[in-house]
Amino acid sequence: MPQASPRGTYLLISESLRARIAEGRYADGLPSEAEIGREFGVARTTVRRALRALEESGDVATVAGVGRQVPGGAQRAPYERIMADLLKQIREGALPVGARLPSEAVMAETYGVARGTVRRAVRELETSGHVRAQHGVGRFVSSAT
Repeated sequence: MPQASPRGTYLLISESLRARIAEGRYADGLPSEAEIGREFGVARTTVRRALRALEESGDVATVAGVGRQVPGGAQRAPYERIMADLLKQIREGALPVGARLPSEAVMAETYGVARGTVRRAVRELETSGHVRAQHGVGRFVSSAT
């Protein structure tokens, strides 16, 4: 059973994140609570306290459907960034017509998001006709436009 974090750990985490924000490292939004927790080796409740401290000081803001963002930073949802990147790869030929997309798990790891976020991005690409799903096999590029 993991030991409890010492009192005030959330303040150390919030100061570390605040320094990174000042450096401009989070222009596209903060990492997920889970990622921050893994990095600092603390429970999600400790991470939430650190993020709440950053929100109270005005260093970050929560944007519905997007997550925690640095005010003035990019306000695009993560699934939209994934869609844009996949479309770019399709248009540039890195993912040619007929190519199989990486699995949801691989893309989630690559983009640092949850599988549900990847699933939404791919579903949007399917709806727009850029990707087609073949049940039990995978998803494939169906159009380069």
